[in-house]
This record gives sequence, structure tokens and C-alpha cells, in this order.
Amino acid sequence: MSNLIDIQTQIQKLQKQASEIKAREFDTTVRDILAKMEAFGISIKDIQAASSKPKGRGRPASKVKAVAKPGAKRKTAGTVVSAKYKGPNGETWSGRGLTPRWLTSLMAQGQTKESFAIAV
Repeated sequence: MSNLIDIQTQIQKLQKQASEIKAREFDTTVRDILAKMEAFGISIKDIQAASSKPKGRGRPASKVKAVAKPGAKRKTAGTVVSAKYKGPNGETWSGRGLTPRWLTSLMAQGQTKESFAIAV
């Protein structure tokens, strides 16, 4: 049982056995599940709702879908934000994201970011 062909042959036999067991026990398992659902008053909707909830440690965060609260406004990309800073040539910056080149170069010359703040 030390070569690859023997191991692959054994894997195929075990997979076939697993398929046979699954097919044989499938109907019994479904009946057991339906009996428990009936005993506990569980509906298909209950199962669907439970399967869509985050599971904690076992479920990757990337798979969890965010659900908006009813009546809540959704933030969309491209939302215009008023400018907080204005440059000497009329350039503006909201203060979000990377610092623009015009402000970076002025700060490198010794000026402060706050000196370009727009008074509210």
C-alpha cells in the first residue's frame, strides 16, 4: 500500500462506499429532519432565516451580507461632500482620502493644513 496507484484505488473504493451509504441513509435522514421540524414547529422560512444569519467564528466575514435597517438611507459611492480646504488657485479638498498634491507641496514648503481650512 505504499505506491500511488494503490492509494488512488483505495480512495475510489472508499468514495464508492461513501456514496452508497449516503444514498441508503438519505431518505431516513430526511424523515428524521422532517419529524424534528414538526416536533419543534420549525418551518422552511425558519431554516432560511437561520442560514442567512452570521455564524460567528466559523463563517468568514466576507460572506456575511449587510442588511439595511428599514427606513435607513444607504450611503452610495460618489456622494458629494463639501470642501474643508481651499488652495491658493481655487483647488478644494473635502479632507477625506489622500491629501492632494497641491496641499502636500504647500505643506512641504512649511505651511500648515489648517491655514487652508475653509471657515464655516
